[in-house]
Amino acid sequence: MIKRTFLVFLAASFSITIFSFIKEDKATPKQKVIRTIIIDPGHGGTDAGAKGVYSYEKDICLDVSLKVGKMIEKEFPEIKLLFTRTTDTYPALHARAKFANENKGDLFLCIHVNSAPGKRMSEVIGHKTVTYYTGKGKNRKKKTKQVPQYRYWTAPSTAKGTETYIWGAHKSEDKEIAVRENAFMLNEENYEKNYGDFNPESPEFVAMTLLKTKQYFKRSATLAGFVQDEFADVGRVDRDVKQRGVGIWVLQATAMPSVLVETGFISNPDEEKYLNSEGGQNEISECIVKALKKYVKWLEDKQEDDRKDDKTRNEYPGSSENTKAFLEMIEQKEKKALSK
Repeated sequence: MIKRTFLVFLAASFSITIFSFIKEDKATPKQKVIRTIIIDPGHGGTDAGAKGVYSYEKDICLDVSLKVGKMIEKEFPEIKLLFTRTTDTYPALHARAKFANENKGDLFLCIHVNSAPGKRMSEVIGHKTVTYYTGKGKNRKKKTKQVPQYRYWTAPSTAKGTETYIWGAHKSEDKEIAVRENAFMLNEENYEKNYGDFNPESPEFVAMTLLKTKQYFKRSATLAGFVQDEFADVGRVDRDVKQRGVGIWVLQATAMPSVLVETGFISNPDEEKYLNSEGGQNEISECIVKALKKYVKWLEDKQEDDRKDDKTRNEYPGSSENTKAFLEMIEQKEKKALSK
């Protein structure tokens, strides 16, 4: 009897515990960490990109991007997926960034193919008799010598592997401008009514955009690291995560976490074959999507930690009361938008 009573009590306690967790979950639903992904297949149209023996970068970029898109749709049906191009066209670089910003992407994923110059080679193919003279006047003598003759050619590049680029942390000024120019509050219909005379050029707003820029850098670097890890796991040569402060406009001008994946070297015949094969493209796409899954999980864990700390931590240490109130208001609006 005592044993049965204990079991009933235990079951009741367990039910109450489960109910309390369910109730808590309903009270504080998880926000969607990623709602919109922009996929950008590099080059296109008249811009063929790098050329291999028989293929062009633009075609591989598009094929891989479309495969990545299908896999993302299967793994994350709730995520909105947008492409800068789905056919052999060339959107201008500034148009790609503008498209991503206007659609308020949460992640910009750019797919490219790498290339490296071949190695200059030579070999001796024979000798040629060359006549020359020494001395002057009566002492002048005719002589001959054998001069080697060479054949020159360029051997295909042996460079191989993958590398993922992010916007350089040491060149953050332009990225901050992109964030400020595309701040969601400036796109609202009732901007003046909601925010009054608040100046987006003020130190407070500049500070906020700087924080956003750093946040984007951290998230971009994290995703890039996951991508390279996945490539290494399947045996691809890991050429590491790299930063670029110039030369990659789409990373500079997108106001969101962004990465550019160099999937392989079209200048290497073996790599070109891999990049054009169904198996190679599927493997590349699977690696990127697996990295994305890790990234989403990392964001969710970070969100959960932030939620637990919300009541105890000071989000903006050292800020004035007015600045702190404004930044908190912006964050609350972001959270509200995410929960819809």
